[in-house]
Amino acid sequence: MGVAKMHVGEVDIDGGLVRRLIAAQFPQWAGLSVELVDSAGTSNAMYRLGGDMVVRLPRMAAAAEDIAKEHVWLPRLAPSLPVAVPTPLGLGKPVEGYPWPWSVFEWLDGANPAVGRIDEPVLLACDLASFVNALNRVDPAGGPAAYRSEPLAARDGATRAAIAALRGVIDAGHVTAAWDTALRAPGRPGPAVWIHSDLQPGNLLVSEGRLSAVIDFGCVGLGDPAVDLIAAWYVLPADVRGVFRSAVGADDAAWARGRGWALSVALMELDYYRDTNPVMAAIARHVISEVLADQARGA
Repeated sequence: MGVAKMHVGEVDIDGGLVRRLIAAQFPQWAGLSVELVDSAGTSNAMYRLGGDMVVRLPRMAAAAEDIAKEHVWLPRLAPSLPVAVPTPLGLGKPVEGYPWPWSVFEWLDGANPAVGRIDEPVLLACDLASFVNALNRVDPAGGPAAYRSEPLAARDGATRAAIAALRGVIDAGHVTAAWDTALRAPGRPGPAVWIHSDLQPGNLLVSEGRLSAVIDFGCVGLGDPAVDLIAAWYVLPADVRGVFRSAVGADDAAWARGRGWALSVALMELDYYRDTNPVMAAIARHVISEVLADQARGA
């Protein structure tokens, strides 16, 4: 089965391509089954390889730039983290018909958390905080800038453009007011730390209600730890956000920036994916509504 395209510049990706790549570059795995992974991910196509591995192929050139970073940094970060992260097993080379590097990773069991139907919300909030805190504490020496390493104010133009494009789809007046509130939050005075940068449901795996793994480290790097607070609105119900906030030790300014990051990211995702990725669009709508509910409560 081929992968449905969401971006300009995507190449054709299907199971036949994956089999050819594996046979040519990793012949020891050529006899294993290849099955498309049902995922709402937007940067990579994923095919399960046998029972214990997954092949990840960038959909576009921008995503391919993250491959080397993952292979370098994931093995260095993993020992410091409290849950499993992907283990690189093979780095594939571009070939005719597929122009970018690609990866084979160890398969990690678990399911993405279902927004609005979290089985153990308090435990998940604590697990997420434990991961964020551990990642923030890793030695930043030599680390690259995170994908979302810019100050929140640098997103103002793009965020307002998304609001304008979504007028009639969202409550533009209330969303603008929430965005203006976020922009008034003081910036972080300290140095950049390690952040995942994309703690959304599709990048988390849970098992029996607990966080079992964090995946897709293409955005990882050094930045403001408030960026990873987006998990509070992307994943957690409102009544346990305080548990997460207390566990990560976020002050008022960091919490306000985190809410602003969640709103900005969700607006851009809804604008971009509303016609091509219904799962991402639905999650983005949920985040926007949660931020507006916070705003209405004066949170």
